[in-house]
Amino acid sequence: MAVCPEQEHPTKAFGWAARDSSGVLSPFKFSRRATGKNDVTFEVLYCGICHTDLSMLKNEWGVSMYPLLPGHEIVGLVTEVGSNVEKFKVGDSVGVGYLVGSCQSCDSCSNNAENYCPEMILTGGAKYYDGSTTYGGYSDIMVADEHFVVRIPDNLPLDGAAPLLCAGVTTYSPLRYFGLDKPGMHVGVVGVGGLGHVAVKFAKAMGVKVTVISTSPNKKKEAIENLGADSFLVSRDNGQMQAATGTMDGIIDTVSAAHPLLPLLGLLKTNGKLVLVGVPAKPLELPVFPLISGRKIVAGSTVGGLKETQEMIDFAGKHNITANVEVIPIDYVNTAMERLIKADVRYRFVIDIANTLKSSS
Repeated sequence: MAVCPEQEHPTKAFGWAARDSSGVLSPFKFSRRATGKNDVTFEVLYCGICHTDLSMLKNEWGVSMYPLLPGHEIVGLVTEVGSNVEKFKVGDSVGVGYLVGSCQSCDSCSNNAENYCPEMILTGGAKYYDGSTTYGGYSDIMVADEHFVVRIPDNLPLDGAAPLLCAGVTTYSPLRYFGLDKPGMHVGVVGVGGLGHVAVKFAKAMGVKVTVISTSPNKKKEAIENLGADSFLVSRDNGQMQAATGTMDGIIDTVSAAHPLLPLLGLLKTNGKLVLVGVPAKPLELPVFPLISGRKIVAGSTVGGLKETQEMIDFAGKHNITANVEVIPIDYVNTAMERLIKADVRYRFVIDIANTLKSSS
């Protein structure tokens, strides 16, 4: 049915969750809330795996609550909508990303930046308004407030679109916000992984000249021939880095491992911007002199608000941008996590929920 009467009884659901900080996932039965007046309920078809999932599973940030059911790159088909829902109908392709709630009244929320709301509610492993625990997308069904649901363009394959809800908007947002989206600009992308490969695709679609910066010379062919980068720098090659000094308007740094910022600052033009979107475990050293001598900026950015996430996915649809994915069955998820630790994926794991979750139950 297109619109449901507001139900009082929760919906039985099934997924895979971790019970403790070992991070090992196994089958898990739980309940989703009944579809409320403002809710969209959808059958989950695919869910991407993000490095944040791994960090939360292992409680690397000290905030995890168990049982923890991760997944915030969730796509599927609407099965039910509440009576107040206006943007979606049964059968629509939709997605839910990093957050499922915010205060809706602070400055950030008022400026369509719910991702910076102090009361932001994560899609998995957080406390919802009613005190219940939020469960993510490694599951068969999802229920979310309409405001936190985005429409997926019909031309995008859902498996390749799923990671855009996190990795995509994480790189799209700083390109737009910091004005690094003007045709003819020169932007560097540090790292060719889950974030970096979509950063290259978005920047190229915006008409920007893109240079990939990596410690691995063997990624040059992939970066240029498959991802469409214009050039490639080996960050450990002092000659290459010196030759590129002062040539870039901005850099999107996607690396989460410890790495020096000084060589990257040297690549920037006067007024250049280095934007960090990776999350290194330990603080990075920030040399000040290169900043003041070139009026350069070091900034950070994370995911995006809902309006911007919809703009990103629409832009992806217009330019046929998807993530490069390896689709896996749910019972491979623990192996995938081990491979993710070793960065052994090109470039994003996506779980085939619809075809494998039920069979493994």
